[in-house]
Amino acid sequence: MAVDYTVIVVYLAGMLAMGWWGMRRAKSKSEFLVAGRRLGPAMYSGTMAAIVLGGASTIGGVGLGYQYGLSGAWMVVTIGLGILALSVFFSARIARLKVYTVSEMLDLRYGGKAGVISGVVMWAYTLMLAVTSTIAYATIFDVLFDVNRTLAIVLGGSIVVAYSTLGGMWSITLTDMVQFVVKTIGVLLLLLPIAVVRAGGFGEMSDRLPTSYFDPLGIGGETIFTYVLIYTFGMLIGQDIWQRVFTARSDRTARWGGTVAGTYCLVYAVAGAVIGTAARVLYPELGSPDDAFATIVKDELPVGVRGLVLAAALAAVMSTSSGALIACATVANNDIWSRLRGAARPSGDAHDEVKGNRLFILVMGVAVICAAIALNDVVEALTVAYNLLVGGLLVPILGGLLWKRGTVRGALAAVTVGGLAVIGLMAGYGILANEPVYYGLLASLAAYVVVSLATRPTDAAVLAAWRDRLAGQAPESVSEPVPAHQ
Repeated sequence: MAVDYTVIVVYLAGMLAMGWWGMRRAKSKSEFLVAGRRLGPAMYSGTMAAIVLGGASTIGGVGLGYQYGLSGAWMVVTIGLGILALSVFFSARIARLKVYTVSEMLDLRYGGKAGVISGVVMWAYTLMLAVTSTIAYATIFDVLFDVNRTLAIVLGGSIVVAYSTLGGMWSITLTDMVQFVVKTIGVLLLLLPIAVVRAGGFGEMSDRLPTSYFDPLGIGGETIFTYVLIYTFGMLIGQDIWQRVFTARSDRTARWGGTVAGTYCLVYAVAGAVIGTAARVLYPELGSPDDAFATIVKDELPVGVRGLVLAAALAAVMSTSSGALIACATVANNDIWSRLRGAARPSGDAHDEVKGNRLFILVMGVAVICAAIALNDVVEALTVAYNLLVGGLLVPILGGLLWKRGTVRGALAAVTVGGLAVIGLMAGYGILANEPVYYGLLASLAAYVVVSLATRPTDAAVLAAWRDRLAGQAPESVSEPVPAHQ
C-alpha cells in the first residue's frame, strides 16, 4: 500500500499547491467568485463535469449498479440530462446576466424583495450539499488510512476549505480540472475495463445475474420519475451549478461546453452501473451496496492503480464539496448577510471584497465540517436539500425566465408555499418519500400562477432592464439589491 499512499499524498499536496497558486490570481470579487468570467470551452467543460459528478455519482452510482444492474445508471443519467437541458436552453441567458447568485437574478427579474427568502432556501440547499459531500470523506479515508470517522472528515474537509479559501473559484477551477482528469483515468479507463474483465466479461455477467439486472427500466418508473424531478430540475436552478455557468467567457462556451459536460455525465453514469454490476458478480453478499466501490478497488486492482482509482473517488468528492462550499459562502455573504445589514452599496475596494468572501468561505467551511461530524444520515440530508430546492425555487426561477406575467408577489408565494408544503409533507409522509416533492412542486406552481395573475404586472421599467440583461446589454451587477418598483 506504500505506493498507493504516495499517490494519494502527492494528489492532496497538489490540491493545496493549486490553492496557493489560485490565490495569486484572485484579486477582485469577479475573479474570486466566478474566475473572472473567463473560462474557455475545455476548462468550462471539465469543471462543470467535476462539480456534478461527486461522491454520490461515483460511490453511489456504483452502489446502485450493484443493487439494480444497468438501470442503476438512472440517477447519474438524470444529472447529465439536467446539465444538457441547462446548457441548451438556459445557459446563454444565465451567463449574459452577469450576476453572482440565483437570488440576484430573481431580484433583477421581479424588481427586488425576492432575494432574502430565496437566498435562505438556496443557502440551506448548498449547505446540506456541502455537508453530505464532506461526510463522504469518512468512507474514502477509512479505506485509505483506516482512520476514524471524525478524523477523516476533518482531514478531507480541511484540505477543501484551505484551497477554496485561498483562491476562491480560480483555485477550485484548477483543482477541478485535475480532478476531472483523475476521475476519467481512474474510473473510465482503469476501473471499468478491469472490473468487467475480472467478472468474466459481459457474457459471464449475463449468465450469473437475473435478467432484471440488464433491464434499462429495472429500477422502476416511479424512481426514475423522482430522479428527474429532483436531479434534472435541480441541475437547472442550483447555485453551485449556476456559479459555474457564470465563469464562462461567452454564450457559446456556456452552451457547447455544458453540452460536452452533460454528455460526459451520461457516459460516466453507464460506467458506474457496469462497475456495480460486475461487483455483484464478484461479491454477491456485500453488507451494503455502497461498499461495492471500495471493495472492488481494494481487492481487484494492482498496487499503484488502486491508489489512482481511490484518488479518483477522492477527486469526485472534493470537486462537489468545494463547489458547494463556495456557493454556500457566496449566498450567505451576498444574499443574506449583506441584505440583513443593509449593505446597499458596493465597497469599492476589491481587496476588501475578496477578503470578505474569503472569510465567509472559511466560516462556512468550519460550519460544514462540524455539521458533517454531527450528522449520520447522508441520504436524508441530501433529500431534504433537493426537496427544498425544487419545491421552493424551481417555479419562480423558471417562471421568471419563461413567463413575463410572473410577479414578485407570485414568486414569494411560490417560494413560501412550496417550501412549507415540502417541509410539512416530509413530516407527514417521511423524509425519503416521493410525495413531498411531487405535491410541494404542484403547490408552488399553483401559488405562483394564481398570485401573479391576481397582482399587478411587474413594472415595465424592471422588465425592460431585465430584457437588456438577457441580451447582454447591461454592465456587470454590483452587490446591492435592486430597488422595488411600486
